[in-house]
Amino acid sequence: MAILKVLDLSVEFRSKEKVVSPINGVSFEIEAGEVLGVVGETGSGKSLTAQSIMGLTPLIGGNVFGSVLFEGKDLLTLSDSEMQTVRGIEISYIPQNPMTSLDPVFRVGDQIIEGIRKHKKISVKEAKKLALDIMEQLRIPSPAQVYMQYPHQLSGGLKQRIVIAIGLITNPKILIADEPTTALDVTVQAQIMRLFKEQTIERGISLLLITHDLGVVAQVCDKVAVMYAGNVVEYGEIKIIFESPKHPYTQALIGCIPYMGMKKGSLSAIAGSVPNANKYPEGCRFHTRCPHVTEQCKAVAPAMSKVSNGSLAACHLYE
Repeated sequence: MAILKVLDLSVEFRSKEKVVSPINGVSFEIEAGEVLGVVGETGSGKSLTAQSIMGLTPLIGGNVFGSVLFEGKDLLTLSDSEMQTVRGIEISYIPQNPMTSLDPVFRVGDQIIEGIRKHKKISVKEAKKLALDIMEQLRIPSPAQVYMQYPHQLSGGLKQRIVIAIGLITNPKILIADEPTTALDVTVQAQIMRLFKEQTIERGISLLLITHDLGVVAQVCDKVAVMYAGNVVEYGEIKIIFESPKHPYTQALIGCIPYMGMKKGSLSAIAGSVPNANKYPEGCRFHTRCPHVTEQCKAVAPAMSKVSNGSLAACHLYE
């Protein structure tokens, strides 16, 4: 049974001149202990989707529609005070870029225990013991020493582990990680993703992983939702989609992955870029970059439908 079910999630920003919908009709679900990757280029709406689930979208002129069902309870119907009982304790959020996520004027230990002390009303001594335990599980060297340090004294990899510790210390049911390895080198990225996988398995936590890196998705995810210009264009089990991608955008993304033994100059690229949210084209939003475009694609937005490999794809080729 799904612990989190997102149904027709849409976000609108209104001004006097126009209405902009950077996310439109996003749907997916996560089961307990499952890892779902949400992947796409910069500007696809991945981070805004995560923020909408957490109730963290910008308030000025912003409206969120659809349903976000957490254990059957629609988070979009909760008041701010009710959402405070969910955010941080039931669902934790790891924001982008560990370099800027930590407050530079507080010791990292104080930042790790802040959330659990707020939600569980335990003493500083008890909270510190929990923090040191989780820092040790995350293989942070000399945890007692690091606990007393400030963010500027830590490497990028250590900062990322601290941010993960902040997300895990309350033992949430769902962890949302937004581009958690973007600012890290490749070796540290691999270490962090192994830690994510280990912790989700050991704790039974569901993980929603936001990323633009298909290599990261392949390492840790059970399912993947491919986003383009505010829409989910393909959704299904990771093995099936990597072996037999159906949507032209998914095919193009996978075609951009380098591999051992490939010929020099054979690495492909997707022409053009993701359109701005206030200039989304009519019909299929990928049609301006798609090699299979037809007149129907330019006029009619495709619906998600089940395709031959068992996944879901939004493409007129399979209707």
